[in-house]
Amino acid sequence: MSILINLVIGLLFGVGLVISGMSDPAKVLNFLDVFGTWDPSLAFVMGGAVIVAFIGYRFVLKRDKPLLADRFHLPTRTDIDSRILIGPAIFGIGWGLGGFCPGPALTALSLGAIGTLAFVPAMLIGMWGARMIGALPQPRRA
Repeated sequence: MSILINLVIGLLFGVGLVISGMSDPAKVLNFLDVFGTWDPSLAFVMGGAVIVAFIGYRFVLKRDKPLLADRFHLPTRTDIDSRILIGPAIFGIGWGLGGFCPGPALTALSLGAIGTLAFVPAMLIGMWGARMIGALPQPRRA
C-alpha cells in the first residue's frame, strides 16, 4: 500500500511540474537569464511551494507520527560542513547548465524530452558517485 501511495504522490508532483511548465528546461533557463529573456514564473512556482510546505509542516508535525511511517525522518544535524556547501553548488550548476533538476528531469523524460536522454543518465551517475564518496570514512576533527 505504501508503494502505491508513493506512486500517486509522485504522479501528482509530476503533473504539477507539467502544469506549471517547470518540466521545460527553457523556462528554467529563462528564469536564470535575468539580463535577457527573464521569466519570473519559476519564482512564483517556488514561492507557492514554500507556502504550501510551510503550512503543511505546521499541521503534520503536530501529529505524534506520520500516517505511513513509525516516526518522522527529519534532519538532526546543525553543523555546516563541506557537503552542505558543495552539494547545493553542484546542484545549482547542473540546474543552470541543463535547465533540469531531478524532479522535472524525470517528468520530462517520461514525456520524451530529448535533452533528458543525456541529463538523466549523467544525474544518476552523479547520484551514485555522491553516494560512493559519502560512504568513504570522514577525516577526524581535532
